Amino acid sequence: MTDPARANDRPAVRPARPFFSSGPCAKRPGWTPEALKGALVGRSHRSKPGKAKLKDAIERTKALLGVPPDYRCAIVPASDTGAVEMALWSLLGARPVDLFAWESFSEDWVTDAVKQLRLQNARVLKAPYGELPNLNDYLPGHDAVFVWNGTTSGVKVPNGDWIPPDRSGLTICDATSAAFAMALPWDKLDVVTFSWQKVLGGEAAHGMLILSPRAVQRLESHTPPWPMPKIFRMTKGGKIVEGIFEGETINTPSMIAVEDYLDALTWAEGIGGLPALIARSNANLKALETWVAASDWAGFLAQDPAIRSNTSVCLSVVHPHFSTLSAEKRDEKLKKLTALLDKEGVAHDIAGYRSAPQGLRIWCGATVDTADIEALTHWLDWAWAQVQ
Repeated sequence: MTDPARANDRPAVRPARPFFSSGPCAKRPGWTPEALKGALVGRSHRSKPGKAKLKDAIERTKALLGVPPDYRCAIVPASDTGAVEMALWSLLGARPVDLFAWESFSEDWVTDAVKQLRLQNARVLKAPYGELPNLNDYLPGHDAVFVWNGTTSGVKVPNGDWIPPDRSGLTICDATSAAFAMALPWDKLDVVTFSWQKVLGGEAAHGMLILSPRAVQRLESHTPPWPMPKIFRMTKGGKIVEGIFEGETINTPSMIAVEDYLDALTWAEGIGGLPALIARSNANLKALETWVAASDWAGFLAQDPAIRSNTSVCLSVVHPHFSTLSAEKRDEKLKKLTALLDKEGVAHDIAGYRSAPQGLRIWCGATVDTADIEALTHWLDWAWAQVQ
């Protein structure tokens, strides 16, 4: 149980880096603007050195994530959202589709498929925040659209066992807060998307799109019935545009952002690659789990540890008195708590997502140091005591 007397004492140790936002996320340890000095500014991204940097980013991404050599990887516009939209608009419609939703972004992909693309053979499988739909309801003759980690719910897919290896449909996975922090079963995934500003702490506006050979085959054999915006077009004359996957981006990328991403990849490679990144995220989650186990006021939105995210960790207030308050009063207390921590300079941007249940959201991805998570827990108890 939380010691009330200790909770009222201002903690002696402050997080060295109070950046716990779930996107854009904390920069890698030791980052300074000096990391960008090699950026190819004032030059065309289509120049020889420009394309070389973009291709380097693609190849090192594939190597770090362990992407199969026959999968294609591209840098695309509009962050993870742009990458997902490219996949949905380009690939859906050939088969019925199962849409799995359990938080806000997965709900967005349902809206795209059902209301924007108006797919007639769409099944929506939903679960409330903190839970997962029954993934075993997936029909392998259908396409599937799902997030690997629910960034706004703190709920992750535990594994890919529910996806048959002999499926005939495509699996389209939004992995933006999972890539580089969780093991992804590439043989079960046909499309994977993510953005630079999550686990590696890169800058916003750029997305990554990874396609399996099966997804490429769909691209080349299926022509969607709807108009296709230019930035979504990946084929020409019925064949995939290979240059997109060699660094010839569809629109103009920020070469400063590219340099920042290359710096993040260098850091990740230097600390031990994907196993080290996953271990750092797991250690951060473990620090919060240790604190929650002793807390009389904080709990996890994802109560099942098997599906609990190790990146976007969502907390609920479980103190008995809190539940007796009106929704407005509960919201007022949480706003005071987060504002107090922000003012103290010990935790920025940890309010729960606007459409999620009331609570807090703390980023535990690999660029966050466990010592800072541990220091934060004492400040959380202190802030809670102040708002009572």
